[in-house]
Amino acid sequence: MSGAAGTPAVGGFTGFSGSAQSMSLIAFSTVATITLLLCVMTGPDHDDLDEFYTGYSSLSPLRNGLAIAGDYISAATVLGTGGVIALCGYDGVVLALSTALSLMLLMFLLAEPLRNAGRFTMGDALARRLPGRCVRITACAVTIAALLPLMLVQLAGTGQLMAFILGFSNASLKTACVAGLGALMIAYAAIGGMKGTALIQILKIVMLVGSGAVVAVLILQRFDWDPGALFSAAARQSGAGPAFLHSGLEFGTGPRSRLDMIASELTVVLGGGVLPHITMRMYTASSARQVRRSMSWAVSIVALFVLVITVVGFGATALVGRSVIAGADPQGNTAYLLGSRAAFGADVSTAETFLFTMVTTAIFLTLLASVAGMILACANSLAHDVFAARVQEMPARREMALARVSALAIGVPTILLATLVQHHSLQPLVTLSFCLGASAIAPALVYGLFWRRYTRSGLLSTLIGGSLTVLLLMPGTNLVSGSPVSAFPHADFNWFPFTTTGIVSIPAGFFFGWLGTVASGRTKAEQQRRQYEAVEGWILAGAVRKGG
Repeated sequence: MSGAAGTPAVGGFTGFSGSAQSMSLIAFSTVATITLLLCVMTGPDHDDLDEFYTGYSSLSPLRNGLAIAGDYISAATVLGTGGVIALCGYDGVVLALSTALSLMLLMFLLAEPLRNAGRFTMGDALARRLPGRCVRITACAVTIAALLPLMLVQLAGTGQLMAFILGFSNASLKTACVAGLGALMIAYAAIGGMKGTALIQILKIVMLVGSGAVVAVLILQRFDWDPGALFSAAARQSGAGPAFLHSGLEFGTGPRSRLDMIASELTVVLGGGVLPHITMRMYTASSARQVRRSMSWAVSIVALFVLVITVVGFGATALVGRSVIAGADPQGNTAYLLGSRAAFGADVSTAETFLFTMVTTAIFLTLLASVAGMILACANSLAHDVFAARVQEMPARREMALARVSALAIGVPTILLATLVQHHSLQPLVTLSFCLGASAIAPALVYGLFWRRYTRSGLLSTLIGGSLTVLLLMPGTNLVSGSPVSAFPHADFNWFPFTTTGIVSIPAGFFFGWLGTVASGRTKAEQQRRQYEAVEGWILAGAVRKGG
């Protein structure tokens, strides 16, 4: 769950040639221009809500699966998880596998009911059986709270990435990169809608997995196609010896450390797949069969990328050395780039420079696409669940205009906040998003889609109680203070000695939902059970495609 954060030192660690830097800058500019044109060309009409929110569900299962995988693999996954693999070995691989497992859990448990129950947003899915404006407003608030930290990480990471690859260290230039690219991401969401952002995600995932697979092949070739030799070399260069290939390097080996590791992995598994920018892709499938096939493609692509990032992460440690990676960035966020560069050896040909440019451009596009998808999810929820729900029948043209204004209303504060936090460790923000997903959104969806007695009070208790528990506990974790790599390394208010809040907040989210339902009384629970049975066929079997 490491974020695309930190302040990587440029210069001696990178080894990036001037030609590679120039080619990367040209590629970045070209990709930004082409993707913006794609959004303009595929953008919806001013009065077509279905096209803006779902793209008419016109994507094939393969393309929808690519878009889901593109939304799911964020820059925090590429740079952060790659860094944990390079610095902590086995523990990083477990984190990467947990990421893939989260998407599998979504596929088997929630994907079809979500697609059947919802229409445009998570608020639709929850209000299908528990209607009420308070439900929609709370769902919108949790959507923004869960995605805002991740957006800050991606945007702040943009300036750091540009500085690292292009070799500049001026703080004003980094801030300008954050502001300019943030404006571009707002344009993607506001102009392109669901279909436009889907095309960007597809382009991103093809470039990311394709270039990463070639780099992984080059790394394996350096070790005579023997993964064992790669792992052994990484262990030797890690400074930790055989411990690099065993559990405990990231969290420690004591009982509390083991508990911390289990809680962290559980948070990733439960929280990663239910974040609103992922679940909104379920509504772009035209049928239950289509959503199953889309998720099959998405899980396969993410599993392939886990293999790629594992090889590149170990390759970075084996070829560059753990001390150099940690020197470039204490959290290892540059490991993926350093491993890709090291795969070519000392003498880099023009073809290899071009391939490295593909890698850097893919990561650049990952930053752009990730934030665009998150802005779209927040804007959709704000326009549809808060503003459009205020009136009985809002004109489609007006709701579309509200959605676009909402993208601006979400994006501008995000840019301002990202410029303020870019010089801090942003790992707590990534963790915060996953904790909110696991502690508030996951219990609400599981109860809301499957528990017949679940009441509106129970739903509100889940969303509010789970979120507040996370927000109260997070400042006390060791990611915020108490260690050299925390957000505030010179302070120490580490009263909750775990990396995530999941060990308390996940059970609390489920408990609050149960308590709120029980407190509603038997009469209310029985009434809600009858309401659920009226829509049970729609939710679980897709008997009727939702219409409102």
